[in-house]
Amino acid sequence: MNAIEMSEGIYRIGANIKNGDLFEGMWPIPDGVSLNVYIVKGEKTAMIDLVRDWDNAPSVILGQLSSISLAVEDFDYLILNHLEPDHTGWLLGFFDRNPNVQFITTKKGAEVLKGFFGIEDNVRVIKSGDTLDLGAGKVLLFVEAPNVHWPETMVTYEKSAGILFSCDAFGAYGCVGEAIFDNQISDEEHAFFDRESLRYYANIISSFSAFVLKAIDKIEDLKINMIAPSHGIIWRENPATIIEKYRKYARYYKGPAEPEITVIWGSMYGYTQSVLNSVIQGIRSEKVPVHVHQVPNEDVSWALASAWKSAGLVFGMPTYEYKMFPPISAVIDMFERKHVQNKKVFRFGSYGWSGGAQKEFKTRTEKLNWEFLEPVEWQGRAGEEIHKLASERGKDLARQVKAMTA
Repeated sequence: MNAIEMSEGIYRIGANIKNGDLFEGMWPIPDGVSLNVYIVKGEKTAMIDLVRDWDNAPSVILGQLSSISLAVEDFDYLILNHLEPDHTGWLLGFFDRNPNVQFITTKKGAEVLKGFFGIEDNVRVIKSGDTLDLGAGKVLLFVEAPNVHWPETMVTYEKSAGILFSCDAFGAYGCVGEAIFDNQISDEEHAFFDRESLRYYANIISSFSAFVLKAIDKIEDLKINMIAPSHGIIWRENPATIIEKYRKYARYYKGPAEPEITVIWGSMYGYTQSVLNSVIQGIRSEKVPVHVHQVPNEDVSWALASAWKSAGLVFGMPTYEYKMFPPISAVIDMFERKHVQNKKVFRFGSYGWSGGAQKEFKTRTEKLNWEFLEPVEWQGRAGEEIHKLASERGKDLARQVKAMTA
């Protein structure tokens, strides 16, 4: 794959990671992920963001540079929008080849650059509103976007073409092919990237949703013709589409979210599972969409994505040694970390000799501002009355979800 021209003198190069690794060491990426790098060439030449030495990415990048007659040594500037290792892991290798390159980053970025790589020289610290004139009409404008999703983050805007290089903002999981622009891919591919942008957001950025909204406000006055993130497709036909998606995702933080319900369940011996269908039938009788995830069989990544956009949550879990079923406890830990807040919540589950899961469940989620329906608990096997009650709770939750999102 060669470098792809986005506008005169502006190119995308990049690598697809599809070796089965986990993103950030924990998120499954069965369809891989792209690492997008950008080049702006005026009288001087800048590279925007970099790659990690991951799945042969540096070699892929070098090959694509050669397709436009460039080498690492030809770059005057390396723009560091974000210093997380997937964008900087190969930085020392780049620096070894080009010790004269000037690094452009924020004040906090300079601190990370020193801490991670011991680099203090050749560093230009910028703040929002600063520009870099590359000559030949190419001018870069920098806008700080702290905590999207590290505190040193910024975005870079090229004025002549109206391209926003947004790094992790507006990104998605998934490899890209020769067709990298939104107006080149099929409806099926768009649906895929829609799903993976939500999962990427919920997994990576959701904790910082308040900062996402602030960052979007900061770029509203820019004339954006194209959005070029570091992961996923480039938006040039209607870049407002991905901006509005991210704005919507960020607003789920305070709620209400979509009129949907996510069910997360786990069962030791099938006693809790036996009531699952009764709950789901109750929900569906109210025509509310439901997403079902079984743990630990399924990674929390997908449950987190559907929970993030759902106004209602259901947890099916037994009591385990007086406390929550451990796989569900792990889900709750992640939901706490990612600030899955302001939900209507119902829990059902069996117990053996004693209950206790509900007490820990409520204590663990106190800071999430969840509104609970009365739980349904039973000892051993569930009788007909338990099934009826669980179905009614499902209906009640569905009604409340519809009311809060009307």
